[in-house]
Amino acid sequence: MGRCREHAPRHGFRFKNKLYAVDASTIDLCLAVFPWATFRRTKAAIKLHVGLDEAGHLPSFVSVTEGKTADVTVVRTWIFPAGSVVVADRAYMDFKWFHQLQAQGVTFVTRLKRGVRYRVTDTHGVRRGTGVISDETIELTSARGRKAYAAPLRRVVYKDPVTKNRYVFVTNNMTWVAKTIADIYKSRWQIELFFKWIKQHLKVKRFVGRSKNAVMTQLWVAMCMYLLLAYLKFVMRVSWSLHRMLQVLQLNVFERRLLQELFTTPSPPGPSSPPGPQLPLMWA
Repeated sequence: MGRCREHAPRHGFRFKNKLYAVDASTIDLCLAVFPWATFRRTKAAIKLHVGLDEAGHLPSFVSVTEGKTADVTVVRTWIFPAGSVVVADRAYMDFKWFHQLQAQGVTFVTRLKRGVRYRVTDTHGVRRGTGVISDETIELTSARGRKAYAAPLRRVVYKDPVTKNRYVFVTNNMTWVAKTIADIYKSRWQIELFFKWIKQHLKVKRFVGRSKNAVMTQLWVAMCMYLLLAYLKFVMRVSWSLHRMLQVLQLNVFERRLLQELFTTPSPPGPSSPPGPQLPLMWA
């Protein structure tokens, strides 16, 4: 992970703060084969919690729990660097956790759940053509909400120009333009793609062993494999996708070849190269 961070590209925003997208994905298991991973009455599952560094899309925070573990319970144990930005969906909306992030000097961006009671203390102007409908400063009015988070919050309403969907975001950042807040939440989609990729290509849905230790080992091996691929891509400046790199490695597992040769596309022959042998279409 340390080597990957040294060579990883920056995220696509102007600010230099670290940007993390947090989410969890449930991996279904057979209850008869994995009785230790009880999830529901007739179902077993484990949950993979990831904090994805948007700089290089690296899984900087990883935890594996039982399927019934709440998402926010795990992220409360993670210590994000001061000054970083954390983006999460509505499943992580917990004002006690937000207070913890605020105390650590961390910016958070998420979607506001319906039913949250608040009052508007200030309104801010919005730029036309950005999709931002409103930009407000709010404070929670319910006794439970004020006890958990007493500081002011920022509420940004955004309408996607393509899908026409309306989104309501909440954050503790009061300085960045409202469109940046919407773009930060949009970048959260990268962690969804990360889960989809590892499930399709790193075999984390079918396990070789049945014990808890075997399952945990296979998941950590998958994370290590992802980081190795990312490191090779960063260092060699390969334009290939990780999937293509993985396919090439699988085809050359038992070949003794330099990695540079595997991931370098040979240049086409020049115009002066003699043509290769050709077979006649018909015998004379």
